[in-house]
Amino acid sequence: MEQIRISFDKMKSVFKRVLLKYGFEESKAEKCADIFTTNSLEGVYSHGVYRFPRFIDYIRQGFIKVDATAELANATGALEQWNGNSGPGPINAEICAKRAMELASKNTIGCVALGNTNHWMRAGLYGWQAAKKGFSFIAWTNTIANMPAWGTADSKLGNNPMVFAVPYGESAIVLDFAMTQFSYGKMEASQLEGKNLPFDGGFNKKGELTKIPGEILETGRTLPIGYWKGAGLSLLLDIFAAILSAGKATHEISKHEIEHAVSQVFIAIDLKNLQNYPAIEKSINDIINDFKTSISENETNKIRYPGERIKKTREENFKKGIPVNPSIWQTITKL
Repeated sequence: MEQIRISFDKMKSVFKRVLLKYGFEESKAEKCADIFTTNSLEGVYSHGVYRFPRFIDYIRQGFIKVDATAELANATGALEQWNGNSGPGPINAEICAKRAMELASKNTIGCVALGNTNHWMRAGLYGWQAAKKGFSFIAWTNTIANMPAWGTADSKLGNNPMVFAVPYGESAIVLDFAMTQFSYGKMEASQLEGKNLPFDGGFNKKGELTKIPGEILETGRTLPIGYWKGAGLSLLLDIFAAILSAGKATHEISKHEIEHAVSQVFIAIDLKNLQNYPAIEKSINDIINDFKTSISENETNKIRYPGERIKKTREENFKKGIPVNPSIWQTITKL
């Protein structure tokens, strides 16, 4: 099915109208609509426009409390523990990412661990926000069990998305990734668009690696990045998220009918407070310039650092409109 294009302003307006209908106050509706639209504008449709109907469904079912907000539960030095109170995940994440930056401004490093929250949508968004303000940033979340440990057939691990970000000139270098080769959102979007994955992303019923997203979604046997290394990283991210936030671990979240009450960690570092701050920009430039000298195996392939494509995608979608599957857009406009 051919996609249609929706302008940024129109998409945001529709999102905001729906959010207001489902009980959001004006400021929260504005902020949440902006997050979903920005994710879509920058090409992360799986955690923007395609995820919006599910977000509203979780509100309907009571898993997301539209009038709840994250609040401080405990503070110790440069680390704070917050309770998300089952509020909207993207808004809670923005609050805690901002608070981590405030702590870093005072202590060079700031850490906010958040329990009892909901899906934050796109990890990279908070990395971009921090890096544009001059902070380096690391954050991650645990999830429901949706990834098997290497060599097992059942899922005990979460795909636990993570982001690293650092300022780069007027832009940023942002690595946003799940512990699975492809996030569930990416696989769902590929299935919706009738596309196969570019690389194997999991196993089918026969235990064979496959690029067909529907087969992986059917089995739930996703492929950990780096095989056993990705599985091990997922386990440790879950442990750190649970103990730092005093929140729930993947095995506890998985007892719920729907994924909610997840745990997240936000770490910001104020680079201006470092003794080598004057040399940092040159250091990053030298690293990227050397990286760009990599010899491509294909002349048509361009060597890009993480996040480099965002600017081009943002500009193209702002000019032409954000591409959307017509049936998904129709569903959203009828919410």
